[in-house]
Amino acid sequence: MSSLIEQAAQRLEQLRQAGVDMPATPTLAMPPIAAKKPVIEAPAAPPAPMSRRVEIDLEALAIAGIVSPHAPRSQIADQFRVIKRPLIQNAMGKGASIIANGNLIMVTSALPGEGKSFTAINLALSIATELDNTVMLVDADVARPSVMRVLGLPEGPGLLDLVLDESKDMSSMLLKTNIEKLTILPSGTAHARATELLASDAMIRLLDDMAKRYADRIIVFDSPPLLLTTEARVLASHMGQVVVVVQAERTLQSEVQQALATIEACPVKLMLLNQAKTFFKRQYSYGYGYGYGHGHGYEQQQA
Repeated sequence: MSSLIEQAAQRLEQLRQAGVDMPATPTLAMPPIAAKKPVIEAPAAPPAPMSRRVEIDLEALAIAGIVSPHAPRSQIADQFRVIKRPLIQNAMGKGASIIANGNLIMVTSALPGEGKSFTAINLALSIATELDNTVMLVDADVARPSVMRVLGLPEGPGLLDLVLDESKDMSSMLLKTNIEKLTILPSGTAHARATELLASDAMIRLLDDMAKRYADRIIVFDSPPLLLTTEARVLASHMGQVVVVVQAERTLQSEVQQALATIEACPVKLMLLNQAKTFFKRQYSYGYGYGYGHGHGYEQQQA
């Protein structure tokens, strides 16, 4: 028996011979396949530099007589509440007049050993307790940095690295701390001409950038003494406010006058008298205090 296919073929042949028109074999039209265009992917952007995070021992701060945001109320904290208030007002444009770079505050002294670093650290930590302000503490005493040591933190890249290589991003140098509103910029990698770098054009550009980029942040600089290097005076000329720390019964009046004369161009100059014996007779275990009696201790001068 022939298969069904063979039978169908024979029948079709018979119909053709008989003159019967057969419909064309249907075909299935397929749409043309469009050629795929090569997809060129842009290279992934490098991740944004992240600030490093460090932990400050807050209990150790309190023991050392330094303002600690979470410590009970203390005499040193009360004193810095008074000290910081006009500085914050000037920095935020709420003072008697608008001050250029008012958020840049330099803490210095006439000579070494008068307590400027201790003052800069306490001032920054006190500002960090404010509800409406954040603060950056910069160790700009690049020849004799001490901020990281006092806070018990390791040294690392910072200010000098930014001055030497302007392509570096400051965010990667900043240290976030366990004090929410405080960041720190270390002095950076040691350099043979560290103090000279403070007076360079690159440093001036960096200061301008900091003042504009962090306009909503108060930036406190622990700087070299004014009479030790001329670079500190150049640094002061780009600050909105300068705090000069003077140690009582040690620094000569002529030295203080000479130091103040070097920063005449600064809009706001304030003077703090360290370790003064006042009628309050306040003496602290860590040997650091401020006097306010009889016109001593805190003085503001505004040009």
